[in-house]
Amino acid sequence: MNALELLEIIGSGETSKVQFKQKLDNQDSFAAEMIAMSNSKGGIILVGVEDKIGKIVGLDYTELRKTNNLISTIANDHIKPLIYITTEVVIICADNESKAHVLVVYVEEGTNKPYKDNKGAIWIKQGSDKRRVTDNNEIIRLFQQSGSLNYDEMIVQGTTIADIDENKVREYLDKIIDIKEVELNEVVYKNLNILKDNSLTLGGLLFFAKDPQKYKPAFCIKAVSFIGNDSAGNSYRDSQDIVGTIPHMFNGAISFLTRNLQHIQKEKNFNSVGDLEISRIALEELLQNALTHRDYTKNSPIRLFIFDNRIEIISPGALPNSLTIENIKMGNAVVRNNLVVSYSSKLMNYRGVGTGVSRALTEQPNIGLENNVDGEQFKVIIPRPINR
Repeated sequence: MNALELLEIIGSGETSKVQFKQKLDNQDSFAAEMIAMSNSKGGIILVGVEDKIGKIVGLDYTELRKTNNLISTIANDHIKPLIYITTEVVIICADNESKAHVLVVYVEEGTNKPYKDNKGAIWIKQGSDKRRVTDNNEIIRLFQQSGSLNYDEMIVQGTTIADIDENKVREYLDKIIDIKEVELNEVVYKNLNILKDNSLTLGGLLFFAKDPQKYKPAFCIKAVSFIGNDSAGNSYRDSQDIVGTIPHMFNGAISFLTRNLQHIQKEKNFNSVGDLEISRIALEELLQNALTHRDYTKNSPIRLFIFDNRIEIISPGALPNSLTIENIKMGNAVVRNNLVVSYSSKLMNYRGVGTGVSRALTEQPNIGLENNVDGEQFKVIIPRPINR
C-alpha cells in the first residue's frame, strides 16, 4: 500500500473493514478487533491514526517495533484458533507536514470460524463497531461459513417419522433409482438423510414433510404486489404467504408472478396468451437460487415484492464466505445448503452447478444484484418494462 492509497482510506473513515488505533494500549480490545474481522469479512487496522477522528499521529521506531511484536503475541496467545496476520509500515505526511509512520495490520477473513478470545468470547463486526455474539443461531452460522457444519443436515426438534409425506419420498425415489417398489421405513429415510436420531433433518423437512411450516413458520415466501413503488405503502393488489415444501413454494411463487405480471402479445395471434413481460426462465432461475441458497440459520422468510417499476426477491443472508457478486455472475458458487441442493437437483429443474444467476442474466441482462453484508440479505432487482 502506498501513501496516497492510505490517505484515501483514512479520509473515508472507519468502516466494517477499516479501524483506527492511535496506539496499542489494550491487548484484549485489540484481540477482539482482530477476532471480529476474522469472523466477518476481514479488514485492516491502522495503528498510528487517532480513533474516530482519523488524525494521523504516527509511531516512532521504538513504538513500531514494540507494537509489531505485541500484535504477534496477541495473535498467538489471545485468539483461538490461530489466525495469521501480515503487517507493513507506510510513511505519510501528517498535518504538520512531518513524516509519520503508520503500521498497517492486515486481517484476512478466517477459514476456521468462529474465532474466540482467551476468555471464550466470540466477536463479529457490526458496521464500524464490533459486538459480542451470544445467540446460538449466529454461532451456528459462523460454523456453517467455515464449512464445518451443514445446517440443513441438523435435526428439527419436535419432528418425528409421522411428519414425513410418503408420496413425496416415493416421487424422489422414482427420480434416483430404477426400482418400482421400495418399502419405506426408518432405514430408507436415514439413508436418504431425511431422518436422523428419530427426527427430520431440516433438508428433509423442507422437501418431504406434510407441513414444513408447522415447525418452521418463517421458512416461507412473503409475496406482495404493491400499488406504486414504495414497500412502505398501504395499497397492494395481491398478497400471499406461500408455504409448503420448497418445490411447492417455487410453484406458488411462479403462479403469483404469472398472475400479477402482464403478458405481452408481441406478434402472436389474438387467441394466444402472450409472453410474460419478464423472462420466465430468469424468474425461475432466481427463485430457485433464493430457495436453495438462502441462509436457513436466519429465521426469516424470502420476500417477493412486485412494484409498478420493478420486482424484488430478497433472500435472508448475504453471500457465503468470500463469494462476491462478480463471482456468481461468472458462475462461481459456494454451496451453503448441500442437502437442499442435492434434493433440488432431482425434484426441480435445478442444475446445482452455480450457473443460475449467469443464465438469468443472459435471459434478462438488466437484473441488479445487491449483497448487503451488514444487513445480512441478498437482493435481486428486476426492472419492469416502461411501456407494457
